[in-house]
Amino acid sequence: MSRPRRAPRAGDARADRQSKVQAWLDALKGAGLKLTPQRIAIIRVFADDPSHPTAQDLFERLRGDFPTMSFATVYNTLDALASRGLSGELNLGGAARFDPNTDTHHHAVCDACGAVVDIPADPVAPAQASQVRRATGGFVVEREERTYHGLCERCARSGAAAGDASRSRARARRAAPSH
Repeated sequence: MSRPRRAPRAGDARADRQSKVQAWLDALKGAGLKLTPQRIAIIRVFADDPSHPTAQDLFERLRGDFPTMSFATVYNTLDALASRGLSGELNLGGAARFDPNTDTHHHAVCDACGAVVDIPADPVAPAQASQVRRATGGFVVEREERTYHGLCERCARSGAAAGDASRSRARARRAAPSH
């Protein structure tokens, strides 16, 4: 007989966030990056951001507090985390978007406004991985990512449709190169 799981408490989430932030700071230090006030701020803002921001998004959000911070600092910080497997990097067309959630999950992408939402998922089942290996002559599955495209609740309510100008604008924004 299994014991019932207790519901997570607010203190647990705060401790998890602090642990994640500290692991990220340790990884940056291990990568030879100085732990400047700018990098610490990038990490703290990113850890609490479920929007899957681009480096440009974070740069614009933080440059008021750090006017001398360069875009390269933001990008290199996020890239250092992603290259060490401590965060994810999404390529949805346009600038890379970064994901602080490393739990197994999929994504829902709004084609009108560009919002990205995490969808919890189970890890790849061994039977499924075996099926892929047999069908491909030996391909080894390391992870599975699904991306669902459509309209978020807000855009669906507002009547956004396939040919809407807003959808075209969102695609153009996502495809625009960032600095």
